[in-house]
Amino acid sequence: MSEYIPTPVDWVRKHVELYEGSGGKKGVTLPGSELPCIIVTHKGNKTGALRKTPLMRVKVGEHYVLIGSMGGAPKNPVWVYNLRSDSKVEIRDGTEVHKMRAREVTNAEERAEAWTAGVAAFPPYKEYQEKTSRKIPVFVAELR
Repeated sequence: MSEYIPTPVDWVRKHVELYEGSGGKKGVTLPGSELPCIIVTHKGNKTGALRKTPLMRVKVGEHYVLIGSMGGAPKNPVWVYNLRSDSKVEIRDGTEVHKMRAREVTNAEERAEAWTAGVAAFPPYKEYQEKTSRKIPVFVAELR
């Protein structure tokens, strides 16, 4: 098993520690809000180390939609490149942990549906897309 390397971003590291340290009973919402979030464990494409990223909880049926918004920044978040390199992820949703495979959505119709679900769960995604010239990546994570 790969080594876990926590992010250097203080609030993210602390959030992951609270969420996972409580077995998914605390930290299940985005800090400062009531919006639910999940923890996505993935493999770093350069280091090979395990990385853990809190993302908005967008669940559609049995799968999750993962949106690489980074607040509308001009660059993709690093986790996007990690998932493009290795699609195997583990998603912690509260007390449940699922082994999944994430794939980037390229089909326009499927992407539109996934994007709509994302905006319904977290409305700021819409303004994030308007704020950046890049097309925000959308992934679907399915049970493996």
